[in-house]
Amino acid sequence: MIREMREEDLGRIEELEKELFPDHPWSAQEFLNEMKENPFSNLYVYEEDGEIRGYIDWWITYEQAQIANVAAAKSDWGRGIGSELIRQSIKDAEIKGCEVMSLEVRISNHRAISLYEKFGFIKAARRRHYYENGEDAWLMILPLGGFENDTDTGN
Repeated sequence: MIREMREEDLGRIEELEKELFPDHPWSAQEFLNEMKENPFSNLYVYEEDGEIRGYIDWWITYEQAQIANVAAAKSDWGRGIGSELIRQSIKDAEIKGCEVMSLEVRISNHRAISLYEKFGFIKAARRRHYYENGEDAWLMILPLGGFENDTDTGN
């Protein structure tokens, strides 16, 4: 089940961050800041049998959505948890009127790139030296149908 992230989830989220992103994991405090201080942030977890198996943090600014962080436990890779989180976020972004969704991904992360391409994301630009270790990132974008739900014609 996908639900909103809660403060009591942050210990498990921090564990997953350390497992999945050992070079630069987000801390529980960073997620708490997203939750409490970032009005653009949407934080959700994928929970199964009372255990958090994955999570996503995505932002909305005006008509643009951006995935900041998405992950699933390594033991659950291949089960579709990341796909479910992304699918739900795309649906929510469209409902909220977003016209495009974007994200950055390490150019070496072929697994994630394949996942994003499955949803129709395209490589739009290469961000040189994007990560702390100097690795480049792909900026990937997905056009959304949110503009169809926008009733503000500007007139």
